[in-house]
Amino acid sequence: MTQFSGAILMLLGVALGAFGAHALAPGFDARALGWWNTAVQYQFIHAVGLIAIGAVIRRGMALASVLLFAGTVIFCGTLYLLALGGPLWLGMVTPAGGTLMLGGWAAAAIAFWRGIPR
Repeated sequence: MTQFSGAILMLLGVALGAFGAHALAPGFDARALGWWNTAVQYQFIHAVGLIAIGAVIRRGMALASVLLFAGTVIFCGTLYLLALGGPLWLGMVTPAGGTLMLGGWAAAAIAFWRGIPR
């Protein structure tokens, strides 16, 4: 499931990156385009992370995978919505996604540190 989630995030990252570059860029203000590009970048980085975790899946990685996926969806999703003109209060939700991503990488680091068997 981890690699599947990562692949879906990659698929959407390519589509959303192209949409931002070709459809949105001409009429977007710099601030909104910055939010969009940040979301695409973080989405790609964490999609690769999920695929990598799936390649070395360990029992202890289940929590890391869930936190990374949820964090990426929340963090990037709120940035996409803000860039598209969503309500500014979404900016208060964005850090929750970042916190989940941090928790996911911390959980992955702990699992690797402990050397949990495959």
